[in-house]
Amino acid sequence: MGAQGDPLAVFAALDRRYREPHRHYHTWEHIGECLDVLGWARPLAQDPAAVEMALWFHDAVYEPRGVDNEERSACLAREAAGAMGLSEELGRRVAALIQDTRIGSPGAASRGADSRLITDVDLSILGRPRGRYRRYEAAIRREYARVPLEEFRRRRGELLGDLLSRPRLYATELFRDRYEARARENLRWSLGRLGFPDA
Repeated sequence: MGAQGDPLAVFAALDRRYREPHRHYHTWEHIGECLDVLGWARPLAQDPAAVEMALWFHDAVYEPRGVDNEERSACLAREAAGAMGLSEELGRRVAALIQDTRIGSPGAASRGADSRLITDVDLSILGRPRGRYRRYEAAIRREYARVPLEEFRRRRGELLGDLLSRPRLYATELFRDRYEARARENLRWSLGRLGFPDA
């Protein structure tokens, strides 16, 4: 990241990424919301420092049609940890947590409390009040503005339908109690708007 041991340089490099013009949802607002959620969910964390750093970096690389965003974000986080003089072990844990934020990451929920927590935090947007959720969906469409509408509707419908088909959206009881019901209502609403009224 070119930080050379300076935390301010690490932050400046991260700041440039989250302000990229093609981002509309994966911005500082999303990171701030995730950190707010972590604020009340922190007792679930086994390694709160690793979870927090992973949230700061989990969308550092974001290309809407990229297939390795999480992997590249994880690499940046490990580099940043080294640049700031943090332990190699912390960098490794942070990188692993970031890769767990990939939707559908196999086995993420079984890899420990911190993996369950970070995936729940990242998906908490699904269970927000409808007004915020609508704004999220609109921002995602803007990020995929170059994708033809019919292709977007099909692929988005497949993704949301897959989420809705899961026995549970959230891996922890705390998040299920707080978000599960509303998240399912929001997903059904989105699928209806995308042309999947029977979801």
